[in-house]
Amino acid sequence: MPHDWIMTPSPLVHRTVPGPAGRIHLVEQGAGPLVLLLHGFPESWYSWRHQLPALAAAGYRAAAVDVRGYGRSSRPADVAAYRMTELVEDCVAAVHGLGERTAVVVGHDWGAGIAANSALLRPDVVTAVAMLSVPYAPRGGPRPSEMFAGMAGGAEEFYVSRFQEPGRAEAEIEPDVRGWLAGFYAAFSADTMPGPDAPDPHFAARDGQLRDRFPAGPLPGWLTEADLDVYAGEFERTGMAGALARYRNMDRDWEDLADLDGAPITQPSLFLGGGRDASTMWLAAAIEAYPKTLPGLVGSHILEDCGHWIQQERPDEVNRQLLDWLDGLSRPAGSPDLP
Repeated sequence: MPHDWIMTPSPLVHRTVPGPAGRIHLVEQGAGPLVLLLHGFPESWYSWRHQLPALAAAGYRAAAVDVRGYGRSSRPADVAAYRMTELVEDCVAAVHGLGERTAVVVGHDWGAGIAANSALLRPDVVTAVAMLSVPYAPRGGPRPSEMFAGMAGGAEEFYVSRFQEPGRAEAEIEPDVRGWLAGFYAAFSADTMPGPDAPDPHFAARDGQLRDRFPAGPLPGWLTEADLDVYAGEFERTGMAGALARYRNMDRDWEDLADLDGAPITQPSLFLGGGRDASTMWLAAAIEAYPKTLPGLVGSHILEDCGHWIQQERPDEVNRQLLDWLDGLSRPAGSPDLP
């Protein structure tokens, strides 16, 4: 369908649907084929505020989920309740709770991992998958806790290792949620990230804090004070434990998903990454392996001079790529591109 976006989208609708852990909160807009949107850390459904109206105006039913542990969705107390297999079932429950049998799933950051594993574990529900910022890499290799511990040495510690220890990151973040989030977003945005000669904010001194390396200065260009208020307000209400629990299940996931070792995703797929995003750069080998790991890949695009928060930093480009890909899914092979 053409992308003139002349349709007037319907209003945003907040809904809760039942899920395995209780409730799943989501925000939907539009009517048509269902596109489920999954955010990453530390975000919420609001991360898709630029995509919801664009998808709706183009004739899709877009639904942005608060992932388990975030926002208005349920927050189980048990850390093991945030393992990947549980989050995949939440994805399925969201689709069914919206009265649909199948959906295209789009994920950013941790949401990309949930989308990928949903495609692997529930191909009956996920018909196509798009991954933003974090490339698909099949399950394999060493135990994650050991791998991430080996990424730093001496007096430094990688942020993922720090997040895996219950209570430790909460003690840093929760006394000043708004300030910490502002620094974290800025540290990984193209227009505010530290220069190449500055200490890497993915790491912290073992006796220090991550925020010690966050840039001081204005907010990133994509983030207004009002936007920051939305994010901070959610985490000030819920705390950080639910969001951080995802990092505390990486070894469980490695064990749970052993049968998927090396498994390719065969559904039609799309990858969008930021040229200045460490997730894209560190996983360059995973992108090079896409002919084997994503045999249904339709497109892989790196947005130059873009950081980690890709759909918020560069919403127009991301929307264009998503809509071209989505529209192509409904066209017969070999048919001409639409204007």
